[in-house]
Amino acid sequence: MGGRGSGPQRSANSPDRGHRDWYRLERWRKLAKAQLRREPLCARCLAVGRVTPATIADHVVAHGGDWNSFLLGKLQSLCASCHSGGKQFEEERGHYPDIGPDGFPLDPRHPVYRRR
Repeated sequence: MGGRGSGPQRSANSPDRGHRDWYRLERWRKLAKAQLRREPLCARCLAVGRVTPATIADHVVAHGGDWNSFLLGKLQSLCASCHSGGKQFEEERGHYPDIGPDGFPLDPRHPVYRRR
């Protein structure tokens, strides 16, 4: 491992893909596998009443390339659809688009809940 908070060291002849390479580490694979065992269903689907198997361990708060946040940040289990759709929408716009069974957005940060 590298210095404090710097992530793993790379060899001189291996290409550096930045923090994306961290997802290939055995340490991450073990964390992800443990997360999916603890919570085998997609958290976002459950919030809207759907039961969907989760396939991805996702950082609740994006780690932004910070090694400590990558390893120690809170994880959630998501299906591939929610991870590539709603989660990325949330990171780009600051809220997620999911609508509850009552027809209202689930995320309190949604613009519909902002005061004028």
